[in-house]
Amino acid sequence: MEKVGILGGTFNPPHLGHLIIANEVMSSHGLDEVWFMPNHEPPHKKRSDNVSSSDRIEMLKLALQNHPGFKLELIELEREGPSFTYDTIRILKEHYPQKQFYFIIGADMVEYLSKWHNIDKLLELITFIGVRRPSYNLQTPYPILYADVPEMGISSSMIRSRVKEGGTIRYLVPDSIRSFIKENHLYES
Repeated sequence: MEKVGILGGTFNPPHLGHLIIANEVMSSHGLDEVWFMPNHEPPHKKRSDNVSSSDRIEMLKLALQNHPGFKLELIELEREGPSFTYDTIRILKEHYPQKQFYFIIGADMVEYLSKWHNIDKLLELITFIGVRRPSYNLQTPYPILYADVPEMGISSSMIRSRVKEGGTIRYLVPDSIRSFIKENHLYES
């Protein structure tokens, strides 16, 4: 059975931290592929940029183009309304019954698993892989695998701020994404 990791997020923009996490988890757990699954902006986040879903998709395509095991999965962007992980995974399992799914989450999310929609049913469908981070408690009553990933203080919000302030994002995102952001005037004030 093919082992597929899923890395969800807004990817606004995708950065080297996302790629390193995917690569490290793929290697440490023998995954065949990692699917990057962009989602809609969560309702609790205020959008203050000029970036569309199609811009985020294009940036992800650029980020993933040089790794044969990285794929783009658009199911959450194509569905209307709120996207709960349980519903998404149920649909993916119906479409790909021959695949075993692993959901990659940061240490910050490990602490909140008890609050996830239908967490007990979700655990029947997938295995979680938690990415270790300093200063986060990885204690959870749920069965979860872990991966050690080099610590990087890169975030999408930091990149957006730097662009807005005219700073450099070289070596924080792939060069192709840096060019795309510049050419399309994304995140500028």
